[in-house]
Amino acid sequence: MKFIQTLIIIFITLACSQNLYADHEDHDVFYDIQKKGEIKVGVSILPPWVMRSKEGGLVGFEIDVAKQLAKDMGVKVIFKEYQWSKMIPALKKGEIDIIASGLSITPKRALEVNYSQPYSSSGYGLVTNLNLTKDFTSIKNLNNEKVYITAVEGTVSADLAKRVFPKAKIDLRETEEDATSAVVNGSVHAFVSSSPIPEFISLKHPDEVDLPLKKPLLKTNEAFAIRKNNQEMLQFLNSWIVARKADEWIDSSYQYWFKSLKWQRKVTK
Repeated sequence: MKFIQTLIIIFITLACSQNLYADHEDHDVFYDIQKKGEIKVGVSILPPWVMRSKEGGLVGFEIDVAKQLAKDMGVKVIFKEYQWSKMIPALKKGEIDIIASGLSITPKRALEVNYSQPYSSSGYGLVTNLNLTKDFTSIKNLNNEKVYITAVEGTVSADLAKRVFPKAKIDLRETEEDATSAVVNGSVHAFVSSSPIPEFISLKHPDEVDLPLKKPLLKTNEAFAIRKNNQEMLQFLNSWIVARKADEWIDSSYQYWFKSLKWQRKVTK
């Protein structure tokens, strides 16, 4: 009798373990990606992380990163483009599996998503309109109620602009193109953004804008972001980053997109 009871207990335990494992597989995005054979990646236009090519496709550092990640997982990559402010909500709703778009690690965002280890680092600076700021003697002059400063809505740059220049009027734009146009044509005094965007703008429009800072306003690290409670996917991403840093693939790609302008022939002007 005891033997039969023991067998029943073992059977129930094994059944529960199998159900738990199956449930784990069903709910972790890592297994979902493998089953579907595709990974949906959320991106937002932000040179040189993500840009539109002359042919209409997407190119950039993060595009290369996502393609290599998908290749190593043995799945197809599908890119879904969002405005910055709508990307994390899209991830939480399950519209995308992962964000790979130069997403800086911040405590506020970490409350909503799980970050991988960082795989790149950058800084945040600003570019100013020459005509509107010609009489300014210091960066402190921008912190004035008569000054207009732009940034892209939903980005670290937007929060940074509000914190560094609390007295200025912060004019948030939906896209990097809108913000760039605003500072170049003189609609705003300055544009706060992640590097190397300010540097690129100054190279393209040397007669209209200037780089007033020698050091960044803020230094950050960028990483993948996934939904909470997906530990298998998080472990894979961290392992992938370690491996691709070791073989210098990440560094090589970063050097191409951030330390040269060879890629400019690929993108729209």
